[in-house]
Amino acid sequence: MAITKKRKAAAAKVDKNKFYTLKEASTLVKEVNTTKFDASVDLHVRLGVDPKKADQSIRGTVNLPHGTGKTKRVLVLCTPDKEADAKAAGADFVGLDEFIQKIEGGWVDVDVIIATPSVMPKIGKLGKVLGPRNLMPNPKTGTVTNDVAAAVNEVKGGKIAFKVDKAGIIHASIGRVSFSPDKLVANSQELINAIIKAKPATAKGTYVKSVFMASSMSPGIALDAKAFIQ
Repeated sequence: MAITKKRKAAAAKVDKNKFYTLKEASTLVKEVNTTKFDASVDLHVRLGVDPKKADQSIRGTVNLPHGTGKTKRVLVLCTPDKEADAKAAGADFVGLDEFIQKIEGGWVDVDVIIATPSVMPKIGKLGKVLGPRNLMPNPKTGTVTNDVAAAVNEVKGGKIAFKVDKAGIIHASIGRVSFSPDKLVANSQELINAIIKAKPATAKGTYVKSVFMASSMSPGIALDAKAFIQ
């Protein structure tokens, strides 16, 4: 596939032999963006863990101070007595049996699914559909709770979940190209702090091996991981 002139010009602005500060990267990522839409800005954090080991399969949540710039579609699976609270908090879809049937039929047009503990036995069978898409409600990410209103508010307000993949990397959106560099810096720092706090006691050697920032279809910008941690 041929590389466009815009892509070549963008790549030329990134020094592949340099480790950028977080502030430098947050400014540069806006300059090297080549899309015509408000692209997502993501962090890719490689960790020194073995995801195959249960105690090193890192996952968690973090409240980004400036959100991700994306309006998340939230489904709340609950009993009738919780439906009013979920709707009042701004949930896009609320119910139970009808949505279980829709999901079994292949419908997954949501970004986050929140469930109350009492309905989890019914939802368990959806694991094969929701698991691979990271949509399965989980107490560790705050998506299994009786306080559905608070959970919806957190997700709508900028709460995101992160999880290490099979290669030991965490991929997470920390904003949009339209965000100011300061907002990207604040969101990035909040995410990396949460990842550091999630470090398992069994992890040996260097924990944060590398950090890259990139927007959709832009060159990756290597960050100085040591300085970032400090």
